[in-house]
Amino acid sequence: MTLLEVTNLVRTFGGLTAVNQVNLSLAEGELLSVIGPNGAGKTTLFNLITGVDAPDSGSIRLDGGEIAGLPPERLAELGMARTFQHGRVFANLSVLDNVLIGAHTRLREVRPRLPVIGPLAELLLALIRPSSVVAEEQALRAEAREILALFGERLLPRLDQPTYSLSYANRRRVEIARALALRPRLLLLDEPTAGMNPTETAEMLELIRMLKQRGTTILLIEHKLSLVMQLSDRVIVMDDGRVIAEGSPEDVSRRPEVIEAYLGHSGVGAAEAANPEVAAAI
Repeated sequence: MTLLEVTNLVRTFGGLTAVNQVNLSLAEGELLSVIGPNGAGKTTLFNLITGVDAPDSGSIRLDGGEIAGLPPERLAELGMARTFQHGRVFANLSVLDNVLIGAHTRLREVRPRLPVIGPLAELLLALIRPSSVVAEEQALRAEAREILALFGERLLPRLDQPTYSLSYANRRRVEIARALALRPRLLLLDEPTAGMNPTETAEMLELIRMLKQRGTTILLIEHKLSLVMQLSDRVIVMDDGRVIAEGSPEDVSRRPEVIEAYLGHSGVGAAEAANPEVAAAI
């Protein structure tokens, strides 16, 4: 079943068309990678899908419902979580508290759905802390530890440390852990291995592979093509805001227009495109 469907999406900034009539669909449980050279419009596409920005025209449908222009907090309630190209964490909070923030849409006991007086009731419940609120917090803390355990010994020994004290790679891991705490129906990862060394990249590959095996639906932006080729069910290639190719990883990697977009070569012939050494270069 199709979970996400984007149709004729357009976003312009002055005279620049950053996203130009983009179409894509993503089925439940599928991992779709969006690749392309710098400036192709990949992150702008993510921003439009996740409500960080609004499209000029086009449609974005999640599970059949139109979501274009909805704010990020509403999309989080609908089960959409993302990470950012340049990792974003709450630096002065502990690792554990960063992950717990990701579960905010799932709070029930401390978030009464009452008009007008809801925020006041939430404050009183947080101060009084009845047994139901305490039990919910304990359950979420236990779940957050389970999520942190997915990263081996990278984060668990540091769960009480302030996040600013972590390495860059570990901050990226915390950001992903926070996204997982939402229990997302759709997880968008924007260059999750950026700035990571080969060992760290291999660990991230295995984590994403495990999430995929669990049935998580993933939309991935990634410049490390070896990772894309190993993980993706399908690949979309963007250049100058447009989708220039779509298909299986093996098919896309050999298309002349894709090689040209990455390497800047004009007139790349089909024979060159079929050359594994050329394909590996992208």
